[in-house]
Amino acid sequence: MKKIILLVVALALSFSGCEKDDICDSNTPTTPRLVIGFYDFLNPSVLKNVSNLKVIGEGMTTGILFNGAETTSGTTISIPLKTVGTTTTYSFTLNSGNTNPALVDQDIIRFDYSTQELFVSRACGYKTIFTFDPTNPYTHTDATAANQKWIKFISVEKNNIENENETHIKIFF
Repeated sequence: MKKIILLVVALALSFSGCEKDDICDSNTPTTPRLVIGFYDFLNPSVLKNVSNLKVIGEGMTTGILFNGAETTSGTTISIPLKTVGTTTTYSFTLNSGNTNPALVDQDIIRFDYSTQELFVSRACGYKTIFTFDPTNPYTHTDATAANQKWIKFISVEKNNIENENETHIKIFF
């Protein structure tokens, strides 16, 4: 009898330690980053490579890391937006680190948006989705002089930023 009671108690204790793992699957969509594509101003349907682009958030001293480096060259980038507040400002420096200062050009873009938190799961928590301000989604300025902007035109392609599967902003230069 004691063996049966001991077996029942051991069995009950073994099941009491079982609980569902709360691990957020890496494939679960979380707060999306802003996806920006770069295009040729003279031929708007053609993607264009940026050279040694450095993107620095307002108030930060170091740039966003792209594959472990502060500069990137390519046709698209993904950058985070602040989940607290309704604006995020970045400086976009083309040809960053070039020894010829005449080739280095910095523009500043402030993105204006609203946020909404969505419950994903108990393991993953909440994610934030962003909606650009319909009347003024961005403000584009130059760091030194307004007539020296390297970015010629900015187009908002998607007002709602819900995933990273599409280009939200197109920058023409």
